[in-house]
Amino acid sequence: MWEIVTAGGWLMLPIIACSVVAVAIVIERFISLRERRILPTNLVADVWRMASNRQLTDEKIREIQQGSPLGRVIAAGLLNRSSERNTMKASIEEVGGHVAHELGRYLNALGTIAAVTPLLGLLGTVVGMISVFTNITTVGVGNPAQLAGGISQALITTAGGLCVAIPALMFHRYFRARVDALIVGMEKESLKLVDVLQRRQSQARVAG
Repeated sequence: MWEIVTAGGWLMLPIIACSVVAVAIVIERFISLRERRILPTNLVADVWRMASNRQLTDEKIREIQQGSPLGRVIAAGLLNRSSERNTMKASIEEVGGHVAHELGRYLNALGTIAAVTPLLGLLGTVVGMISVFTNITTVGVGNPAQLAGGISQALITTAGGLCVAIPALMFHRYFRARVDALIVGMEKESLKLVDVLQRRQSQARVAG
């Protein structure tokens, strides 16, 4: 394995560095984008129960806010629960935008790696072919070993760049889709709570 890397020349170093960064991002995103961590089960039901029992204090709202990304979005609405629906919705959307940005953290870097590593491989191909033609002009075609060295460098860097880029692109698309699905889930849960709270306030005003 090491012989293959060294045969690819110095351009294998940035390709390997990109592969290490890509693996680290993929592992981190798998851990951070777990649905159970982003969208805790029954959070909206628990919040509604606390609101019905008049247990929704500022301290409880802070706990909800710090508990999960969905909690941050819901807490933004709860802090404006006495306001009109549009005000609650606007505050939820504002915080939701920040949360969505955090969920997409490092994905641009992963997409950049997917785009750059094939170019590094292509650059290695060009460098290898330059080496081949330089050897031809210097010693002619009578030394196959020297020609093979340049050709192998060209092929190894190309293969190395593609081996990094293809999985990086696949995981980038996967995580983008996952983030979009989580954002839609947060919007549904938070708006569900807004509708319930607004309905409760309307009933209280009618009863009063």
